[in-house]
Formats: sequence, C-alpha cells, structure tokens
Amino acid sequence: MSLSIGDVSQATGLSVHALRFFEREGLFLRDIPRTQGGQRAYERPDVDWLLLCNRLRESGMPIATVKRFADLVKEGPGNEPDRLALLREHERQVEAKIDELRACLAVIHDKVVVYERHVEAGTATGLWSPPLDAEPRRP
Repeated sequence: MSLSIGDVSQATGLSVHALRFFEREGLFLRDIPRTQGGQRAYERPDVDWLLLCNRLRESGMPIATVKRFADLVKEGPGNEPDRLALLREHERQVEAKIDELRACLAVIHDKVVVYERHVEAGTATGLWSPPLDAEPRRP
C-alpha cells in the first residue's frame, strides 16, 4: 500500500517541504516512484528510513553525514565497517553533547536550589540584581 506525501509527513512529523528536500538531496534509499497522476508513492520502509534519518538529524548529525550514511547503505553489502565507524563517531559526539548538557544542568540546578531557598525564606528581593548606579560594560 503506497502512502502519499501528506501521509508520510503526518507519520514522520516532517513537513512536506522537508520531505521534498530529503528527496532532492538523495537521502532516500531509493528513487520515490510516482503515481500516474505524478504524486509521490512512498512505502512503509521509506517512512522507517525517514524516522531514522530524522533522529540522526535531531541528534546533531549534519545533512552531509546523513547523506554519506545513506550512500553507504545504498551501495549495499560490503561496507558495514564504514557504516559502523560513521555511527560510532556520531554516538561519541552525542555522548559528549549529553555530558556538556549535564554540566549545564548541574549549574542550573544549583541556581534553582539557591532561588528556592531565598524565595521560601523571603530573602529573594535583590538576588542577583545589578546595582542601580552600575555603569554598563563596554565590550
């Protein structure tokens, strides 16, 4: 059963514009066929592939790297070590980003604790407020 571009947009959360972009960039694993009326006719494996590509993009993988991965898959068997290396490198980058975000979260959490304590004690007025006569900083 084929799916329309609207169906695929709804299933993936990607806009019709994004789906057309993916096609223009060669990110699909196959050429998307057209109906006699000229409309794209997607299949379930196309949707599954898009969901993976979307996760890769949402996790920070550049389009060029997604395209490289798609090209490797399209080449067929024999390059699995290259695919694995690409995915391992992206995994490492995502883990590093998560570590950075955890460090940011720790700082934010510390500030939340300070503010909660001052708000509950009624001592929050003026907390981290600049003095009224402070000169603006020059870059």
